[in-house]
Amino acid sequence: MRSPRFGRFAVYVLTLFALSLSTFAFAQDPEDNLLPVTEAYKLTADASTPGVVKLHWTIAQDYYLYRGRMAFKGGAGVTLGQAQLPDGEKHVDPYLGPVETYHHSVDATIPYTVAPGTTTLALSVRYQGCHETDPKICYPPHTENLSLPLPPGASTPTSRLDALLGSRPSSLGTGSDTPLPAEQAFHFDAIAQDPQHLLLRWTMPKGYYLYRDQTQLSLQDAPKLSLAPAWPAGTMHQDAHFGNTTVYFDEVTVPVTIHGDIGNTRTLALVASFQGCQDGGLCYPLMTRQAHIDLTGSSSTTVETAANPAPQMPPGSNADSVGVNFWYALLLALGGGLVLNLMPCVLPVLSIKAIGLIESGDSAAHRRMHALMYTAGVLLSFVVLGAVIIALKTAWGAHLQNPVVVAVLALIMLAVALSMSGVVQFGASLGNAGGALANRSGPVGDFFTGVLAVVVASPCTAPFMGSALAYALVAPIASAMCVFIALGIGLSLPFLAVGFVPALSRWLPRPGAWMETLKEVLAFPMYLTAAWLAWVLAHQRGADAVGLLLVAAVLLAMTLWWFERSRYRGALSRALVVLLALVTLAPLYYLSTLPAAAQAADTADGIVAYSPEKLDQLRKAGTPVFVDMTADWCVTCKANEHAVLDGDDFKALLKRTGAVYMKGDWTNEDPAISSFLQQYHSPGVPLYVVFPKDGGAGHKLPTVLTFALVDEALSKAAK
Repeated sequence: MRSPRFGRFAVYVLTLFALSLSTFAFAQDPEDNLLPVTEAYKLTADASTPGVVKLHWTIAQDYYLYRGRMAFKGGAGVTLGQAQLPDGEKHVDPYLGPVETYHHSVDATIPYTVAPGTTTLALSVRYQGCHETDPKICYPPHTENLSLPLPPGASTPTSRLDALLGSRPSSLGTGSDTPLPAEQAFHFDAIAQDPQHLLLRWTMPKGYYLYRDQTQLSLQDAPKLSLAPAWPAGTMHQDAHFGNTTVYFDEVTVPVTIHGDIGNTRTLALVASFQGCQDGGLCYPLMTRQAHIDLTGSSSTTVETAANPAPQMPPGSNADSVGVNFWYALLLALGGGLVLNLMPCVLPVLSIKAIGLIESGDSAAHRRMHALMYTAGVLLSFVVLGAVIIALKTAWGAHLQNPVVVAVLALIMLAVALSMSGVVQFGASLGNAGGALANRSGPVGDFFTGVLAVVVASPCTAPFMGSALAYALVAPIASAMCVFIALGIGLSLPFLAVGFVPALSRWLPRPGAWMETLKEVLAFPMYLTAAWLAWVLAHQRGADAVGLLLVAAVLLAMTLWWFERSRYRGALSRALVVLLALVTLAPLYYLSTLPAAAQAADTADGIVAYSPEKLDQLRKAGTPVFVDMTADWCVTCKANEHAVLDGDDFKALLKRTGAVYMKGDWTNEDPAISSFLQQYHSPGVPLYVVFPKDGGAGHKLPTVLTFALVDEALSKAAK
């Protein structure tokens, strides 16, 4: 039998053992199981290709890297270009907000140039990542300093280009404000580093700059080859025509990788199209240079300059770049305004004007007054609209991106329709509150009918208007305003003709009791217009916005009802009309605070949502792309979709040509789409651009589509 002393000793030993285990357990920090940062993210570098350094991270399991936390800096004598990184996995970090991360592995490619005499490629690489399972921690930013041997001939291209640039015209150094010829303002050279890599350089005098995003590179007679330029970081520049864009001053050197099988090819014909400006002065039309490049390096490159027009534009003007001169733009605007009368946006409002003309009967004075006041409203509205578009660099129809504007227009259409239905009596037109229906018309009402016609015309783009408006966006202010006035004259022309040409007025039917029925019938297009605007509002701000609009509509109907009842009552009743009108505005205030409705993706129909990055990926992959910039409030867009883009023939065409259908929805403001519109000098939507699979420049299509036109463009792009 064991003694109690032995039992106590055993308990003591076991207690010590348990305490030692617990002490050991607490001493083991969970973070001791984490990998060192250089093992969690193993970085290797490859500088075997002249002009390009390639970095590769192998990322351990349960670890990830932040895309936005990567930074690269060149050492002594090394200038790094813009790093090329793939898109990461997008998610919302609780501390950093929207981020992109990489798992497993990631590659980065960085172009570089070195100063003469540099023998080592020195660069520092900073990155940061996290451990995503327990313990969830993030490493502090880590920097690795790399020193890589330069490959043979890495510094040769720079010296060879410098030798080529030694033959530049001496006028490149001039400090004169007089614009230089295009050949002297933008000097272009290209050489081969090796059969798969080119080096391009643009050199500009002081005060000139080159647009990055207006530059297109292609190869002639080499359909199986594609080019991948690695643009260095440029200068962000607020441009009057293209918005916030990247430009290069003085000089830019661009490494270009050739993708595809070179085979036995010894020479390539490179075509470079680009555009630039004199800072604060002239913007040049698109320039094209062709470089014949010897891939063996045994002979020098020859650059042919295409015939570029001499600068004729006043400072700040870029009107020639849209291919329309002043007089042609005026003619197009006049025709576009005239055809605008037939567009579905304007027809409901024109019914108001038609009633007014019929009511004037045989009174020539009344007909002329109708026509002149309506024209005055149209012209003044176009002048104001043109001034806003020019001053804010906005686009045609952009005001309909504002949900409050859409709601107000819907309420105006409802009020006009209720008046035409006889619910409330405004008189012969919107502004004449006391005249008899058949005896007189109101000049103020005629004027505001013209204003309303211009406002509701903006969702429509008539044929011929696109080029005229594109000219107006880049022309000098005086010329641009003439274009908007010509649009107004075209819209007013039918009524001016009836008002001032007696022979045409005889075609008008005689006034009679039938007019009241006609007016009531014409109210229904106004109701439908209000319903369409409510549908647009639903796409902009969702069901809550439509609910608020319906509340405002009920309050408006109540206001009009009491307005009619208070016509012959006292001041108190009329004051109640004002109070009800103010209450009607309350739902519009709450509507303005609603967030934008989530836009559903169109991937179910094989449609790709527009993004600059996705478009760039498709173009680099050699895929033809049909880009459609549209909006729910754009009637012309919807007509084209119904007639061409939603049909089975178009889907079959996409399949046959291997093209991707990419759609940008501009129903709400989208800076990326706005920038794309500016890039193609488009006054608004619709905009259709077809990009060929060989990487060439995009081809802009007319605003009114036919299947034959789209078939021809896509078939050509697929070759």
